[in-house]
Amino acid sequence: MIVVMKPDATGAQIEHMRQHIASLGMTPQVITGQHQTVIAALGEERAGLAEALEPGEGVEKVLPIMAPYKRASSELKRERTVVKALGFEVGGKKVAVIAGPCSVESEEQIVSIARKLKELGATALRGGAFKPRTSPYSFQGHKEKGLQMLAAARAETGLAIVTEVMAPEHVPMVAEYADVLQIGARNMQNYQLLQAVGDSGKPTLLKRGMSATIDEFLLAAEYILDRGNPNVILCERGIRTYEEHTRFTLPLATVPYLNDKSHLPVVVDPSHGTGKAKLVAPMSKASVAAGADGLIIEVHEDPEHAASDGAQTITPAAFGQLMAQCRRIAEAVDRTM
Repeated sequence: MIVVMKPDATGAQIEHMRQHIASLGMTPQVITGQHQTVIAALGEERAGLAEALEPGEGVEKVLPIMAPYKRASSELKRERTVVKALGFEVGGKKVAVIAGPCSVESEEQIVSIARKLKELGATALRGGAFKPRTSPYSFQGHKEKGLQMLAAARAETGLAIVTEVMAPEHVPMVAEYADVLQIGARNMQNYQLLQAVGDSGKPTLLKRGMSATIDEFLLAAEYILDRGNPNVILCERGIRTYEEHTRFTLPLATVPYLNDKSHLPVVVDPSHGTGKAKLVAPMSKASVAAGADGLIIEVHEDPEHAASDGAQTITPAAFGQLMAQCRRIAEAVDRTM
């Protein structure tokens, strides 16, 4: 349920309703907007709840939250969530750009590319220290040494670090180095990992599972939000279909749909979404036009010799051209880059 308080409701009335909701065995969440305050009553559905809440002093109305996801729903919070980490911000007027190699290969490599990306307009640095790979014989990442290399790149450039965490027991270590924890598509429904990341309080970039519905995607975000961590970024990275002309199918209708159904910021990954370097630019531009709050793009100085995912990786020169093109599109849709 959502308890909508009157615009002139007093602090005492709001606190009374918060305590009243808790006394009914529900979890209260107070959300203060520009014009009025709402209090979410979260928990299992029960008969007579609305009738128990409506008579409260200062209450304007009580509404049910229809979506299966509660905290992630725009029914609960109409104002857009803005997630901030270091100098990185996503969800506001400026379109965020996370860029970097698929894998951290060496300190020299990650520091060098970070410098170039910063100059070209990237707002955060991506790079995998832990790499989930389909084959057990593929490069798995440098793990903690890779995290240390990322930290060196941050010290050099000031760029916030976005990197993947793969297991609940790794969360404390990765959180020590990273500014944003990434949960990959294969782990979208790893509920223990979602809860551990939620408990960390760190901003989190959650990628959609390759076979997940939108409701399943938002319910995965709900696990993080339910642990008291409001800083969740949704990432559309493509889904698996019968098509074979791209690595995945990148459904950009997801962007405006999520913007309508949820208050959480939405970024798009055109690198994984297509698997082809030549498609990264057009899908990036389309993503900005569709209303994406950010992009996450794989960039490497020598894609042919990248340790992983070279086929979907663009060069710094191509990234610079893409940024210039996206800036013009962002301006056309009343955004900046």
